[in-house]
Amino acid sequence: MGVDVVAVGFDSPTKDEAWAEAEGFDFEVWTDDHTLALYYGAATSPTQSHPTRLTFILDADGNEVLEYHDVNLNLGEHPARVLHDCGVLFGDHRP
Repeated sequence: MGVDVVAVGFDSPTKDEAWAEAEGFDFEVWTDDHTLALYYGAATSPTQSHPTRLTFILDADGNEVLEYHDVNLNLGEHPARVLHDCGVLFGDHRP
């Protein structure tokens, strides 16, 4: 499907990598100085200690095509929902 998954947090790269490994995540975790979080609304202040959990689907040109603000409400179901929506958006939809 050609989809990349990236998480973004405020911790150091070493701490973010350790967290992803402990959770068994097989994707990159980027460290943000609050720039991305402020731009996408995952933070309301440059001193916020943790970003709000949000998910954005971007196309190959970096344009936002879909966003999710209810990530914590459906955390267990969220990855499957996002992958399904990516399939619909990018042509690899499987019911």
